[in-house]
Amino acid sequence: MAMNLIAQNKKARHDYEIIQTFETGIVLAGSEVKALRAKRANLKDSYCRFIKDELFLINAHITHLETTYMHFTSDTKAPRKLLLHRKELNKMFLQSTRDGLTIVPLMIYFNERNKVKLSIALAKGKKLFDKRADSKGRTLDREAAQAIKDNSR
Repeated sequence: MAMNLIAQNKKARHDYEIIQTFETGIVLAGSEVKALRAKRANLKDSYCRFIKDELFLINAHITHLETTYMHFTSDTKAPRKLLLHRKELNKMFLQSTRDGLTIVPLMIYFNERNKVKLSIALAKGKKLFDKRADSKGRTLDREAAQAIKDNSR
């Protein structure tokens, strides 16, 4: 799968335990697509919310291009509708309300057909001790890999 990564939400994997991921489309204006081609997006502190049975991306920042005509520019942090099948929306709504899961955006990218896609996930918030354990495990793995590398020389 050839994909061109635009922006990634690195904090999401640190703060949440990812349970299931989905690929969604986004409703964008033409000037926003041009800005995404220039990699002018930020998913930090963004989240997904259901509004009237539709899923929206909230607080994602897509910057204006200087070459864009001012009449066609939209708000940089405007809510953007996400495109999913009704069955997937119902499943996500049920799991987010019943099980208390959160819907977080992971990354925004161009897929192999050159369409803008957003990867979102159903996630469960991590506790502080979970974050510490993950950090400790990564440190141990990194030290073990370094020791193996040094011994092979």
